[in-house]
Amino acid sequence: MTSDADPMRSFYEEIGGHETFVRLVDSFYRGIADDDVLRPMYPEDDLGPAAERLTMFLEQYWGGPSTYSEQRGHPRLRMRHNGFHVNPDARDRWLHHMRAAVDELELAPLHDATLWDYLHRAAFAMVNTFEPTGIGPNAAGRTAASIPLIAEPPQDESR
Repeated sequence: MTSDADPMRSFYEEIGGHETFVRLVDSFYRGIADDDVLRPMYPEDDLGPAAERLTMFLEQYWGGPSTYSEQRGHPRLRMRHNGFHVNPDARDRWLHHMRAAVDELELAPLHDATLWDYLHRAAFAMVNTFEPTGIGPNAAGRTAASIPLIAEPPQDESR
């Protein structure tokens, strides 16, 4: 049994290198641009700088150039996302836009599954609140104290 995969080639090279990651990220940010929950998380008017950072990160992660670390240091994804309101709704929206972007690449099934597995796990790891959708810990005037952490015990009305 022979394989076309070259054990010396990185995933980055196998799927087409820089151009593939640029296509992925550009498609992803086209979705983000019109998302009323995710777009406000990007303070810059132009999504270009965010797209460049994501491209560099993904390229480095998958075996491409180490430009991300050279320019920005260790990725520290959880720390970098900590200031944003990443709840399950935001995660699911992010995954929706990323899934559409991955689909546009039309990768070989194994490459698609490999990339998607990582993106899916990364999105779940970034969730930092279960507070309803909003931006930041005090979104829409809510404070942490306004959301009960436990439900009130049911009242026994038979007494």
